[in-house]
Amino acid sequence: MGANTLKPTYRAMQARIPGKLELIERPTPHPGGGEVLIQVEACGVCGADVSDIESADPTLHPPRVPGHEVVGRIAAAGPAVPSFWKIGQRVGVGRLGGHCGHCDPCRRGRFNLCRDQPVLGASCDGGYAEMMIARSTGLVAIPEDLDPEEAAPILCAGIATFNALGKCGAQPGDLVAVLGIGGLGHMALQYARRMGFKVAAVGRGQDIADDALNLGAHFYIDTDRQDAGRELDRLGGATAIIATTSDPEAVSGILEGLAPHGRMMLLGAGKNVLRIPASFLVGGERDIRGSLTGSPRENEQALSFSVLTNALPRIETLPMEQANEAYQRMKSGAAKFRMVLTMNPS
Repeated sequence: MGANTLKPTYRAMQARIPGKLELIERPTPHPGGGEVLIQVEACGVCGADVSDIESADPTLHPPRVPGHEVVGRIAAAGPAVPSFWKIGQRVGVGRLGGHCGHCDPCRRGRFNLCRDQPVLGASCDGGYAEMMIARSTGLVAIPEDLDPEEAAPILCAGIATFNALGKCGAQPGDLVAVLGIGGLGHMALQYARRMGFKVAAVGRGQDIADDALNLGAHFYIDTDRQDAGRELDRLGGATAIIATTSDPEAVSGILEGLAPHGRMMLLGAGKNVLRIPASFLVGGERDIRGSLTGSPRENEQALSFSVLTNALPRIETLPMEQANEAYQRMKSGAAKFRMVLTMNPS
């Protein structure tokens, strides 16, 4: 679809009032320098959307459109967009909307740590919409043999856990624990099993046990009945723990199970303070490290791995017009395991 055939307007779900989404119609924007216009096919509903929706600024005009797991096709391109990107090509954009290429982290090739990039759904409009403007530096090439609804959560939950596992220091055969079996955790279990790790899933309650084992866990540890740290220690100690929750009690409660030279990977960006004895880190030469999503190229690697190993998100879909329902299902924890909004572009 070229720029001259674009519809004059598009529909979107915007957050004008904290906690509530409303369907609106807006004029179709034109991409500027280094930007593309994406005709959205699907957009995941993520836990990180909560801060964007619940903290909506009523004074912001126009109100912000949430959503940062966006898959669609390039409908138009502005000047200075690299020729690699073609009209009609399927692309995606994650939470980080495109690096600047000029700041110190960018010059070091650490594009996910760019100091000057938009954050979809927070500092710029996201993908709960039929159309969306995106920086070309944030684009991810989406395999054509992957459905857009399945690809969308990989752009956030997928890349976050895929990269964390790649950085965790574990080798095939090592014990790796995944703390929190939700939207991120269910992807971490699949990736960890396919990477050759011995996988322990750590969650609350028996209702998730069968799901955890079916997703790839060798063991399930129920924190309502068991001490997770002691159970991991009994299994020989975890070389790595992938913590998908920012709950400080849950994180500190599992640390005892981290083996000497083990590494805790933190994915939850909460503001709560972790209290960890220095003697525990020093005495076993253990590490605690944060992991922030990944670059577009790393996202493409996660997508490729997902296709090659059939490690795909478990999703529920609803049309964009039912974004409020999808958001509430995600927020309440009722969804298994990711909600995805679908668009029906004409």
